[in-house]
Amino acid sequence: MGNSATSPLSAVYAAQHLPLVEYHGGLVPVHFSDPAAEHQAVRQGAGIFDFSFRAELVMTGDDRSKFLHRIVSNDIKKLAPGQGTYSTLLNAQGHISADFRAYCADDCLLLHTDADLRDKLMQALRRYIIADRVGIERLETVCVSVQGPASRSILSGWLQTELRLEQEYDHFASSFAGSPVRVVRATSTGEEGYEIWTRTGTFEQVWKALGGEGDANPASAHLPRCGVAALETLRIEAGIPRYGPDMGEDTIPNEAGLFNAVSFQKGCYIGQEIVERTRSRGHVNWKLMGVVVEAPSAPAPGEKLLAAGKEVGEITSACVSPTLGKTIAFAYVRREVSEPGSKVALASGATAEIASLPFYKKIP
Repeated sequence: MGNSATSPLSAVYAAQHLPLVEYHGGLVPVHFSDPAAEHQAVRQGAGIFDFSFRAELVMTGDDRSKFLHRIVSNDIKKLAPGQGTYSTLLNAQGHISADFRAYCADDCLLLHTDADLRDKLMQALRRYIIADRVGIERLETVCVSVQGPASRSILSGWLQTELRLEQEYDHFASSFAGSPVRVVRATSTGEEGYEIWTRTGTFEQVWKALGGEGDANPASAHLPRCGVAALETLRIEAGIPRYGPDMGEDTIPNEAGLFNAVSFQKGCYIGQEIVERTRSRGHVNWKLMGVVVEAPSAPAPGEKLLAAGKEVGEITSACVSPTLGKTIAFAYVRREVSEPGSKVALASGATAEIASLPFYKKIP
């Protein structure tokens, strides 16, 4: 845990004796109260999360958009200031080296990824700079996230302005307590969600204001604080895979279902030939699918799935769903059992059924 990013609230958490866990490169609370109650607060209204496990890079220089566009899997050149997109950096074999979000600002590109991927992403991109007028540096910023169907109205009241972020990854620059912040529309739970990126020194003020402490706007008072236990159950229900447990350097985007991270019209980029060949073939041999497990507790990552005595899959993430009241999981499964409704068994003996993702869809 020595290499984990430190939350600006680490001393506060220690004084409150909150349980902490290393999560994607950050040391953050497991929970603040009952994880199931935190989960339901997000589904029914809104909650705030310490996203200190997220990290930021800034890309500058006249060639920044052209450079990134030819390297990564999604369309960067189409982005106008205030827009963003989700993308992956692949290796020559089409495997995912890192995933990230790219945000276009007036004079730079901002790249958001997990803290444990930031240096890897930065170093990999720098290797491709030859004669390009591009610079890539770390930004020492931190993030608070507001997730839930009430998040827009809450943030509008907090910022005292109407949020005009209509598309996922839209963003704008604002200020709070005299310091710059950037507000980004981005879900991590399947509900409407927003991230507030701020300087480290302003993080605690933002956190307290959104929680209703001090001089907070009444519209934002008493937002429940939520930990990563609730974040995990929320994102698994919503079918959102994470780099590390659900995809990595042995995965191509087609297998993980990351079609929102790939442009099939932009032309060449690193790993494009493999991705396009797989798409034109019409199927993958392994596919990330949902699994509903007939068991009271969640199976461990790595547990094998069996059909007719043969290994046909492997669990990657799992939880007991507070919304559905069922044990659910992600698993990579072979093509022959990937049809929703297919029956499989866990190596531990529990029966299970393949399901489509997401498990949970927001009701309009």
